[in-house]
Amino acid sequence: MPRSADRPRVGVSACLLGQKVRYDGGHKRDDFVADTLARFVTFVPVCPEAELGLGTPREPIRLERGPGGLRLLGVRSREDHTGAMTRYAEARLDALEGEDLAGYILKKDSPSCGRERVKVFGRDGMPSKDGTGLFAARLMARFPLLAVEEEGRLRDPVLRRSFVVRLYAGRRLKSLFHGRWSRGAVVGFHSAEKLLLMAHEPEAYRELGRLVARVKDIPRGDFPSRYGARFMAGLSKGATRGRHTNVLQHVAGYFKDAADDDRRELASAIDDYRRGVLPLEAPLALLRHHVRKSGEPWLRGQTYFDPCPPELLAENV
Repeated sequence: MPRSADRPRVGVSACLLGQKVRYDGGHKRDDFVADTLARFVTFVPVCPEAELGLGTPREPIRLERGPGGLRLLGVRSREDHTGAMTRYAEARLDALEGEDLAGYILKKDSPSCGRERVKVFGRDGMPSKDGTGLFAARLMARFPLLAVEEEGRLRDPVLRRSFVVRLYAGRRLKSLFHGRWSRGAVVGFHSAEKLLLMAHEPEAYRELGRLVARVKDIPRGDFPSRYGARFMAGLSKGATRGRHTNVLQHVAGYFKDAADDDRRELASAIDDYRRGVLPLEAPLALLRHHVRKSGEPWLRGQTYFDPCPPELLAENV
């Protein structure tokens, strides 16, 4: 388990950790978040509605769309909390800016914290699931490169992998630029992240390579933000089965001297992954074995093979 200082810091809707802050006085404890992920990250719990002072238990609130735009209203009282929530969100996000967050997990369907498909009621009283919680919308606007997910979406193995990979990539990036960084350290970092970027967005790797080549020409104070923004934007593009396959086949090409049976086994595993028969971990496990045996230090240093603690990855990606 990583030391506390090495753990990514992750904002989280407090109810997902079992805190009784819901409108009904209950919680929505999520096993993956509270039991598994909690062993590897440091959580920063937030409940906008409770912290706003609405009380627990409290009147439920909902998003409504009318002539004045989107409003956050009490279901029974019709009290308008839009302005108060907006002011609270800006102040809370100011505080979160100093928390060094690598990611954030939101509560699905919440009128304050839902990331997407939140119910928005029209003037006819009928809901459409096309909204974003008021606090969540401001969170994502303020921190566009932050890895943000809902607990429900983290049950999808592909989305879970994408989220936790970004958490740990962001942590590595911050470690790179913490203190007095060097051009050599940047070149080494960029090289180590090559295959991971190629699985997510190949163009990001190429653009970042051109940026690294000009590092001496870029003001020292500007380079970390320019590199970091493009790096995290590249990883925010979901890795696809096709791009993973390209990366796996590229790596397999380094093992032309392996025994024929080993090369056939590897090619078969990659093809089975491409066709959806095997999970990604199957060809990755074989490649790790060959990488350990190889004399290629470049391959051994690739974060693609171990981008985060394996306990955080669902098996059937």
